[in-house]
Amino acid sequence: MRRQFLLWAAALGMALCAPLAHAQPKSGPSVNGFGIAAANGPVEKWGTIEIELAGPSTGNPFMEVELSAVFRQGQRQLQATGFYDGDGKYKIRFMPDSVGVWQYETSSNRPILNGKRGSFTAVAPATGNHGPVRVRNTFHFGYEDGTPFWQVGTTSYAWAHQGEQLQQQTLQTLATSPFNKIRMAVFPNSDVKNTPSLYPFEGTAPLQWDFSRFNPAFFRHLEQRISQLRTLGIEADLILFHPYDKGHWGFDRMPADVNERYLKYVVARLAAYRNVWWSMANEFDFLKEKKPEDWDRYFEIVQMSDPYQHLRSIHNAFVLYNHTKPWVTHVSIQNGAVTEDYERAVLYRDVYNKPVVYDEVKYEGNFPQRWGQLSGEDMVLRFWEGAIAGTYVGHGETFTEPSGRAWTGQGGTLHGQSPARLAFFRKILSESPAEGLEPIDKWQGNPFAGKHAQYYLGYFGRDTPTAWPFVLFKTGLADGMKFRAEVIDTWNMTVTPVDGIFEVKKRDNYTFADKDGRSIALPGRPYMALRIVRVP
Repeated sequence: MRRQFLLWAAALGMALCAPLAHAQPKSGPSVNGFGIAAANGPVEKWGTIEIELAGPSTGNPFMEVELSAVFRQGQRQLQATGFYDGDGKYKIRFMPDSVGVWQYETSSNRPILNGKRGSFTAVAPATGNHGPVRVRNTFHFGYEDGTPFWQVGTTSYAWAHQGEQLQQQTLQTLATSPFNKIRMAVFPNSDVKNTPSLYPFEGTAPLQWDFSRFNPAFFRHLEQRISQLRTLGIEADLILFHPYDKGHWGFDRMPADVNERYLKYVVARLAAYRNVWWSMANEFDFLKEKKPEDWDRYFEIVQMSDPYQHLRSIHNAFVLYNHTKPWVTHVSIQNGAVTEDYERAVLYRDVYNKPVVYDEVKYEGNFPQRWGQLSGEDMVLRFWEGAIAGTYVGHGETFTEPSGRAWTGQGGTLHGQSPARLAFFRKILSESPAEGLEPIDKWQGNPFAGKHAQYYLGYFGRDTPTAWPFVLFKTGLADGMKFRAEVIDTWNMTVTPVDGIFEVKKRDNYTFADKDGRSIALPGRPYMALRIVRVP
């Protein structure tokens, strides 16, 4: 018997894709175009509610006015910082993490904004709203409601800085893609092929900026895109700094006090969106004006400013940040070689004892640079090798279009062969143990991950075996345990059950084998996998 999973909805349109469809929440409390509920509620648990107040517009409100609010429910309280949104409007946003009535009271150095009280009701979350993603089981991720989060991410640095038509095309592509996270830059960069219509500060391009005044329209636009990603069930991994300004606008070399003020403003505006992750920088070591202690301070600012403690990371070029520091929740690494085999991929887990995401492993594409020339097979292989190492991998694509655009730089459409296979990969992950895949025997070249004595997922990469002797590492096993097996073709996206049940008995000090010495036949092709599951 042979089952074929063809899972990419846009390309293949089959019902089997339904479990992976991006979340489209059922109707709930009304929200505005930025996905925000009005101040008097109701609001979903893990939704976003906004208090808007009228205040002073003279002078420089960005520098001179302080505003925050304490939100209380019973004995619990959280404090959120407010921000100036221009035209005499001040806003405080909040993401309730439990249902029921919440009360709030504002504090400000301006009497007109101080001591404002109110209440609202948080209601049950809508379908598709699982809350923020958190670290769980040391090396893995899960939504706050306990739902597993199997990271299958992509990168499109400057998609939100393109023209409106291209941004809409990117959103349409993401809606039918397998990706549940996207890395994207807050600042525009050299990947912007057009002249941006919005910049983060008041002033005139290219370099005439008033760094004491933010441009609220820029951030409203970013909020709208984050809200749209949230509707699609996609996490927005926001890159807060990057070195790709290259003298265009000067956002990569702002004074330290501007950097700190910018971080606080971004967190105040965006932290109440449940799908936000913070990435301190992309290739942080290329930002030569910033010292290691600067990155520590910036991490601390984000950590202290964010009442919800969203995930925090930093991405490298050649120099690794010290990810053992307490403000780093998970490891974000660029390395084009480490995920070519699981034995290398697992090593960073052992060093950092945190979830490891290989966010950049080179790109599928046809760029002249060697980092942009992966085949589809090579990209998919990196995801599977990462998975059986108990880690996670990110996608990127650099096929040059006639317009000069490429997905990783500007978004648009996908042209590679990997996305369909990554949808299949994500489907396989979704059927694995909720706790996360753990290496089965990392000391002896054993290409399996899973849960001892319950579930095994093995991957043979570029090898082309014609058979695999049914032998499992000893942990948790006992004579008489029974298992069923399936052969998975990760490239052709098929799952073929193996006839019969395998019963194991102890073979030696390290392994159990099928009691009859049987093997599983394999087709002698690369990119094959095995799934072995215990049966009663």
